[in-house]
Amino acid sequence: MLVTENEIYGIKEFIDSLNFEKESAVIVEGKRDSTALKKLGFTEKVLEFHRFGGLTKFADSVSDHKNLIILFDSDRKGKYLTRRVIEQLEHRTKIDLSYKKKLVQITSGKIRAIEELGRYEQFLYGVAGFSY
Repeated sequence: MLVTENEIYGIKEFIDSLNFEKESAVIVEGKRDSTALKKLGFTEKVLEFHRFGGLTKFADSVSDHKNLIILFDSDRKGKYLTRRVIEQLEHRTKIDLSYKKKLVQITSGKIRAIEELGRYEQFLYGVAGFSY
């Protein structure tokens, strides 16, 4: 995978800004997605959608969070889940899709699944200020 210096710094800033969101919960589809975020240094709360056993249980469990940052994949399933979660929760809590848009922008659309972020781990070692 060809990775530019701008992408590396963009991913680092992306993770830093996610870590700054103390009042938020990041929502991903599954375990591989949360593992990829943690490999890059994400230290805050990650909720895995598939652990909740359905949309209704998920919506009931997460509606007490002030802000939900949705980082579902860009495939058909991820877009469907994003739409359904928004329908269920838009009147109960704030939904933030800006990070998903930032990620597409940073990687020029190369990353379609959140678990693919793990590919950047090897490149982040050389970035000044990067640590686990």
